[in-house]
Amino acid sequence: MKNAFAIVTLSALLSACAVAPRQQPAQDLSDQPLAAAEARDHSDAGKTKEGEQADEKLPNVNMTPAMMAQLMQAEMAFKNGDWQGPYLTMMSLAQQTKDPRLAKRAAEMALSAKQADDALAAVKLWRQYAPDSEEASQYYLGLIVLSDNLGEAESILKQRLAEATPAARGLVMFQMQQLLLRAKDKDAAVAMLERLVAPYGNLMETHVVLAQAALAKNDKAAARREAQAALQIKPDSEIAALTVAQVSEDEGGAIKVLKDFLAAHPEAREVRSAYARLLVNEKQYEAARQEFLTLDKAQPDNPGTLYALGILSMQMNDRPAAEKYFSRFVDLMDKAPEDERDPSKAVMILSQLAEERGDYKAAADWLDRLDSEDPKVQFGAQLRRAQLTAKQGDVAGARKLLSTLKTDDKTEQAQVVLVDAQILRDAGKGREAFKLMEQGVKRFPDNMDFLYDYALMAEKMGKTAVMEKSLRKVIAKSPDNMQAYNALGYSLADRNVRLKEAHRLIDKALKMAPNDPFILDSMGWVQYRMGKLDDAEAHLRKAYTLRNDPEIAVHLGEVLWKKGQKDDARKLWREAQAKDPKNDALKSTLARLHQTL
Repeated sequence: MKNAFAIVTLSALLSACAVAPRQQPAQDLSDQPLAAAEARDHSDAGKTKEGEQADEKLPNVNMTPAMMAQLMQAEMAFKNGDWQGPYLTMMSLAQQTKDPRLAKRAAEMALSAKQADDALAAVKLWRQYAPDSEEASQYYLGLIVLSDNLGEAESILKQRLAEATPAARGLVMFQMQQLLLRAKDKDAAVAMLERLVAPYGNLMETHVVLAQAALAKNDKAAARREAQAALQIKPDSEIAALTVAQVSEDEGGAIKVLKDFLAAHPEAREVRSAYARLLVNEKQYEAARQEFLTLDKAQPDNPGTLYALGILSMQMNDRPAAEKYFSRFVDLMDKAPEDERDPSKAVMILSQLAEERGDYKAAADWLDRLDSEDPKVQFGAQLRRAQLTAKQGDVAGARKLLSTLKTDDKTEQAQVVLVDAQILRDAGKGREAFKLMEQGVKRFPDNMDFLYDYALMAEKMGKTAVMEKSLRKVIAKSPDNMQAYNALGYSLADRNVRLKEAHRLIDKALKMAPNDPFILDSMGWVQYRMGKLDDAEAHLRKAYTLRNDPEIAVHLGEVLWKKGQKDDARKLWREAQAKDPKNDALKSTLARLHQTL
């Protein structure tokens, strides 16, 4: 439930500002969090003309040459890393001139140095000289809450709630809650929030806030009561519906709440998005995709929806659709440099997809579009470049590129060796690749991922004893490594040896990940080897439904062939051949059964 409702917690839904301004400029709320969006009907209350700033009564200061010199020296010293001297200068000049701008600058300097007490002193001076400054009040509230001076904050917040217009009061509550999340004493902050909103029991927002407060105290029964009260007051409120879903006893209950709400309010975008994510959690991928497609149709250029559709398409093995959605996502990000979302992962996926369909130039072109300063992203991109270079026939060039990658990170060093070995193996230099991996195991003895890959390569080299020993070591060191159990069990099943042990290993892996298509494939394969054809078919069909993978199709086809369903088997093998004409499993299966397609 935590993952499913990451998008409906108030900290995600509400704006980051500490408290609601008494006066604020008009603004487009279409991309604002839900609480702000729901309050757009209230936004006329206390609004200034667009772009107009609240007037502050500024003193008529005679800027003397000496004062100018002090200010310039202070700014230069601050730029060079000193904060205390410049801070004292700004405070002194503020007291001399009573200019709130100088007190504000002192506060900024103290905050940049993470000196909360000094910042608070400057903000108090700022408020003294500009008592009507909303910005100064917000800084002040934030600092006194952080310092756990909740008593002083309570009186101010109580006054704000009382002064807010009825239409704007709900938004003020949400923003107050966002502010109080920063308090060190969470229990005291929750108790204070309950006192503040108690007089306004007729508001939907009051009960949402109280539901969240009850959740913070782990009082789930109270949370459900308050959430239901919120929805009864305003049955068309998305945030109320999301809160009811959030406090539901299980995901099934949450799904029903959101589904029922959408039946009555099909335009509820935030609810539909949460509903779709819950469907993903429940592995209902096709149903989730339909919900995201509805969202995309209503708002075609929403980056979050496009990214979700890309991920879902990958999960469903629909590569062309994944490329389409990720391409649109990246194009949108290029047009919105101010957007904080990082498109690097989508770009890397697009490069991988282009590589899978054999378009190495397009794969390299996608890497050229990476615009990330993250060293890890750049490192990963260089690894990909080396792999692409090798696939285009330049093995020496690929290995040379890898040799230029310098890093002190042991994990990254191991990645370089893995890619180097893979390049050699794909180039037909299996012995050289295996030797490189052997050396790597000695260099990185504690890297279980490396040891796992070494085991798989050992099996491909026919060194099954080395493979078994390595995988058993991985299992001993990482008992939760489901892939190691699965790999060892599948190897035994594929060699048709020690089938009971193989079944036990795969069963353990499947209990850790009951919907992993590859582990389901292994279970189906070991059951086939044990002669349990119906059980084998059931597991393999479920695996193929979850992931339309050629190797799963090959296995399922062989089970159906054994059961006498030969036309169905040939159909599956043709599907596998269409997806991967060079698939080794397909070739060996057809050869063993003396079949051609």
